[in-house]
Amino acid sequence: MPRPRTPPPQPLREVVIETLRTQIIDGDYAPGDQLPTEPVLVARFGYSRTVIREALAALRADRLIDSRHGVGVFVLGPTRPSAELEVFSQATDKISDIIEELELRIGIEVEAAGLAALRSSPAQEAEIQSLVDEFKILVDRGESTDEADFRFHMAIARATNNGRFHAFLEHVGKRIIPRVKFRSVMGGIDPLPNRDHILLQEHEEVAEAISARDAEQARDAMRRHLQGGIKRYRALMRSRSSEPAS
Repeated sequence: MPRPRTPPPQPLREVVIETLRTQIIDGDYAPGDQLPTEPVLVARFGYSRTVIREALAALRADRLIDSRHGVGVFVLGPTRPSAELEVFSQATDKISDIIEELELRIGIEVEAAGLAALRSSPAQEAEIQSLVDEFKILVDRGESTDEADFRFHMAIARATNNGRFHAFLEHVGKRIIPRVKFRSVMGGIDPLPNRDHILLQEHEEVAEAISARDAEQARDAMRRHLQGGIKRYRALMRSRSSEPAS
């Protein structure tokens, strides 16, 4: 009997990012505190200086820390999302909100997929594929794919090597995944049937196009992925509107 595969390990950079971010948000490091030096972080995590520097760069992009030349790295603290972005982070059971957000994501993530196909490094390609593999394992096990779904889109944003794509999705957070927003206001209930197998196939198509360095195919695959969500939620909206009032 074949042994079950385990999800691929999280990239080392992400381990450092999430650990330090959690400590900042939880108040272990208060605004104005100085973070440990790079050598101390290298010793603490056991990772290379390159990994530590990449993690600190990501936290700077998220405006959680700031570097002062010749002095050190200091905590800025978690920031409140701007009013323009709160529309994404707020829970909602309005299908029209979900559709509008998916339409906006098309304008951003379609181009992100194209740029990732043109600019991604071999390591970034491998990360994208590892998240497709992780998604498949979770689907086979019948486990939640919410986190893997979000991390897949984040990996593509990073692979553009344009920090603004990553910063946008990071600000929006995991609630940009429609089913996450719905469940937060509907007692954990997803109004649509499970579609993980459909999402897996769509993720595979995006990843394959990026790996093939085919920018137009990557854009088309991402567009189909997001438009598929729009079609599913429009169908749900039509079915709800046709239900008799109680």
